[in-house]
Amino acid sequence: MSKELKLLKLLQLSSSNLPLGAYAYSEGLETLVEQQKITSLETLFNWLSQQLKFGSIRIETAIMIRSYQNFANQNFEKLNYWNNYLTANRETKELRQQSWQMGNSLIKLLLNIEKDNLLTKINQISLPCNYSIAFGMTAQLWKIDLENAILAYLQTWTNNLITAGIKLIPLGQTQGQKILTQINEIIVFVAEEIINLQDDQLFSCNIGLSLASMQHETLYSRLFRS
Repeated sequence: MSKELKLLKLLQLSSSNLPLGAYAYSEGLETLVEQQKITSLETLFNWLSQQLKFGSIRIETAIMIRSYQNFANQNFEKLNYWNNYLTANRETKELRQQSWQMGNSLIKLLLNIEKDNLLTKINQISLPCNYSIAFGMTAQLWKIDLENAILAYLQTWTNNLITAGIKLIPLGQTQGQKILTQINEIIVFVAEEIINLQDDQLFSCNIGLSLASMQHETLYSRLFRS
C-alpha cells in the first residue's frame, strides 16, 4: 500500500465524520463544567493536559497498541484478553458503555465496507468490543503505521473533548483550535512514552474523572449521554 493511501486511511479513521457517536460523550467534562471547575480556555487546556499525562487515555492507547500488534499476529486469545482487561478497568458504567458502543460501531462499519473474509476474523473477537481494540485492529488492517495510529488516537480523543468544551463552557471555535495547537506537543511527548510502556506499567491516576463520570447522570440537565 502506498504511503499516500495509508495517509488517506489514517485521515478516514480519525475523522469526526466516522459514524461512531463520539460526539455524544463528554467523559465527565460536563460535570466539571457544571461544578465550575472548568470554565475557560486555560482550565480546559490544563485538564486535557493532565488527562494525557496521567489519565486513563494512556491505558486505552497502550491497549490500542497491543490490539494492533496482536491482530497483526492473528493472536485472538491475546486480543480477547486485552478487550476483557479494558472492560474490567473502566471506572464507571458510563465510560464502559461509551467504549463498547463506539467499538461495536467501528466493528459494524468495518464489516460493511471491507471484504467478506474479514467476518471470520471479527467473529473471533469477544463482544462487546472496546473502542481502542477496534481502532487498533482497523489501523493494522488498513496498514497504517503504528506511530501514526497512536498520534491519531490521542488527537482524536483530545479533539472530541475540545469540541465538547466549546459547547459546554462555551468557547469559540478559534479558542478550541488554539487549545489543540498548544496541546499537540504534549500529544507527541505522551505518544513516545506510551509506546514504550510494559504490561506492568499500565496504571493511571484518574480519581477525578471517575467521580465526575459517576455524578454525570444526576445532573439536572445534560447535553451529553450518560
